[in-house]
Order: sequence, then structure tokens, then C-alpha cells
Amino acid sequence: MAPATAKEDSVERLQNAGNVLKEIMAAPDNGIPEEVLDDAKCIVVVPHLIKAGFIVGGKHGRGVASCRTATGWSAPAFVSVGGGSWGLQIGAEGVDLVMLVMNDKGLQHLLSSKFQLSGEGSAAAGPVGRHASAGTDWKLNSELLTYSRSKGAFAGLTLEGAVIEQDADSTIAIYGKDVGFRKVLIGDVKAPAEAAPFMSALSMAGHQAATHEARENTQDKK
Repeated sequence: MAPATAKEDSVERLQNAGNVLKEIMAAPDNGIPEEVLDDAKCIVVVPHLIKAGFIVGGKHGRGVASCRTATGWSAPAFVSVGGGSWGLQIGAEGVDLVMLVMNDKGLQHLLSSKFQLSGEGSAAAGPVGRHASAGTDWKLNSELLTYSRSKGAFAGLTLEGAVIEQDADSTIAIYGKDVGFRKVLIGDVKAPAEAAPFMSALSMAGHQAATHEARENTQDKK
């Protein structure tokens, strides 16, 4: 991929990922539960799988990831996701993929720059809807919760055997050099200007989820 094309593609991906996050906030009854989002240590968004070069045989998409740090969300790290059994019907309109890293074990796997979802407690289809978070299964064993979004609706997604790794081409295109995956996600790298739409949407989603949980806790104490 030519440098100019790689940068344009990466900037568009950041914008599209931000739009997916806005869709999450706009659909509390049909989206990812705010409690789940508030508990997430990292979020990975792969927007427009079809447009990102998703191949039915190869099962490949590109996205962005960010993790919580002491000062807020980290700068975006670029990822590719491929292989495995996706349990997903791809229509002409395309789908968005969202993965939430829920515990320290999942965080360490993501920081390793490349890991495979084994399906043995490491990844599970996430709960959907305002009241879906009442169950506790997602809190116990799942390192990652996975979702797909098609035609505005989110659904839990089985994503077994897929490999998540750093997208070096996009990293170089946006950061100007091959910055280490871990360095970006632990907060050692400043978010570039091109990431502003994604970072803004991420901050808003995190704030809305935290506000919702605080409100729920207050009501529980009454």
C-alpha cells in the first residue's frame, strides 16, 4: 500500500471507528450494556469489514484499539484481525466488529502484539441491551467480549481462532514510524491529530458509561 493511500485509509478507519462508538451510545436498548463498557480495560473496533478488505475465505479486517491508562484512554493502536471461525453472516452492507478486553489476562494478551482467540474462556459473545448486564457470566471468565453490528443493531459474536495483531502499515502511516504496540496502548505515545474524532467518541462513550453506573449504584442504595 502506497504511503498516501495507507494514511488516507487509516484516517478514514479512525473516523469510522469513532462513528461506531457513537452508535453504541445512541442505542442503549439494542447496544453494548453501559456496565460492560465501563468495566472494559480496552476496546477494539474494526469498522466496515467489507470496505476494510474482508475476504470470505481469508477473514481479514483492520481496526483500532485503545486501553485505559492512569490519565484516560491511550492513543489508538492499529490492528488487523484475521483467520478463525467468525460465526458471522456478511451481507452486502458490511458489518462492524467490536471487542472489549475485560480483565488483566486479556490485557496482557492484547499488549503482546499478536495473539489468537482460543475460545476456551478467552472470548465470548457479549451481552446486548440495557438489561443484559444483569447476568454475571461475562464477569467471570471472558478475557474478551465480542460483538458485531449490522444495520444499526449490535449482537454478540462468536469469534473463535481469530488472530489479532498490530497493523504495521497503518502504524507507520499515522505515527511516522513503527511504534511498538505495547508502547501505544500503555499510554507512552501521544495521540496524533488524525485520531481526534476517535478519541473524542471514546471519551464520550466512557463518560456516559461511568455516569450510568454511578446512577445505578445510587439507586441501588436507596
